[in-house]
Amino acid sequence: MKRTSWSTGMSVTGDGGAVIAHAGSIGLRMLAENTGLTGALSTAMARRSFIPSVHDRGQVLTDVAVMLADGGEAISDIDVLRHQGQVLGPVASAPTVWRALDEVTDARRRKIQAARARVRRHVWAQLTAAGGVPASKVAGTDLGETIVLDVDATIVVTHSEKELASPTFKRTFGYHPIGVWCDNTGEFLAAALRTGRAGSNTAVDHIQVLGEAITQIPMPYRRNLLIRCDGAGASHQLLDWLHAQGQVRGRTLHYSVGFTIGEKVRAAITELPAGLWSPALTAEGEVREGGDVAELTGLLDLTSWPAGMRVILRRERPHPGAQLSLFEVHDGWRYQAFATNTTSGTLQFLEARHRAHARVEDRIRHAKDSGLGRFPSREFAINQTWLALTMIAADLVAWLKMLALDGDLAKAEPKALRYRLLHVPARLVHGARRRRLRLPKTWPWVEHLVAAFARIAAIPPPH
Repeated sequence: MKRTSWSTGMSVTGDGGAVIAHAGSIGLRMLAENTGLTGALSTAMARRSFIPSVHDRGQVLTDVAVMLADGGEAISDIDVLRHQGQVLGPVASAPTVWRALDEVTDARRRKIQAARARVRRHVWAQLTAAGGVPASKVAGTDLGETIVLDVDATIVVTHSEKELASPTFKRTFGYHPIGVWCDNTGEFLAAALRTGRAGSNTAVDHIQVLGEAITQIPMPYRRNLLIRCDGAGASHQLLDWLHAQGQVRGRTLHYSVGFTIGEKVRAAITELPAGLWSPALTAEGEVREGGDVAELTGLLDLTSWPAGMRVILRRERPHPGAQLSLFEVHDGWRYQAFATNTTSGTLQFLEARHRAHARVEDRIRHAKDSGLGRFPSREFAINQTWLALTMIAADLVAWLKMLALDGDLAKAEPKALRYRLLHVPARLVHGARRRRLRLPKTWPWVEHLVAAFARIAAIPPPH
């Protein structure tokens, strides 16, 4: 086979120097430093009456989070950051990382959560100064100052025996973590690592992670909340808890929770007059063909449910291969219902607002690309810490996009950011007692990356 001309005469050697790989990820480490995250984690991991470690444990946790945001999948991938020692200074080895993760007790995990909340207040203060926290988008408009929290669970398959891993309802084997994401910012606020057989509609788990997520939201922004989850959350216990949270003084809490279609709901559907159906809306706010919405509240006995709860129904023609109930097969429509306590807005808008919960699937996919998809240890406690660092990695990417990037890059997925920004190489140049990281001037996104470093450097220190 004839060789192509571009490779003729090319050889590869391993004797280069002063070249930094994955130079863009240095910006993530700077972001953690300048927002106060690294210092807050160091405080959370501090141990009294103990000889200081060679590697500050807060810095070790930060570096693992940066590694995960950069695409690392195993603890041994910390060697990518160790390669950047000329810029970063000494970086912990893989054995040291293992020891640091093993040192995170339940009490320290709680301190880490508190540290994240403090740092988030500082980050959101910068967003407010720059124009405000992003608004959640629904049907071609936005929800203003409402902070939207989406809760969902996902299966993480494990391919070896790990503590508390078990068979799942999908006939796989592994864990079934549940998490909460902020739709406004993309931050991964709270999560709980659960055994694989944990139920999808476990109200206790929903309440736990939602409570932790609300404490992550800076106090001034807790006044107007929207909680969304799918049908797995339609339990009396959860809805009663959400209703109680809405009674907190100075807070308005709306919920939009999937509602199970049982016998009573199916009976109400058969009684629903044809004239009460209205066309559904698309994500852009346009009329959606083949989809309608209607309200069932007046046809159901909801006396045992929270006061003010409404049940809204959506129907659509099923797509090929859709799994339908016998009722739906006979009727020819596929039905979905949800419960809400929101009294304002059209049915179409409320249904579109609920359907926007599907964006959480993208958040989960991004998290699985950044640590959630693979747990490193046989020990459950270490895997819990790994999940906490996955949340921090997601936050760092979200903060990078909101504080340092604009245009298409501010909307890019983590994989695209790695390909375009984080994995760019650079040359380290010394001169006049200074170090300069020289990015390739021909790199298509070099101006954006240089600007991002400047914006990160300009973040004021936390008080």
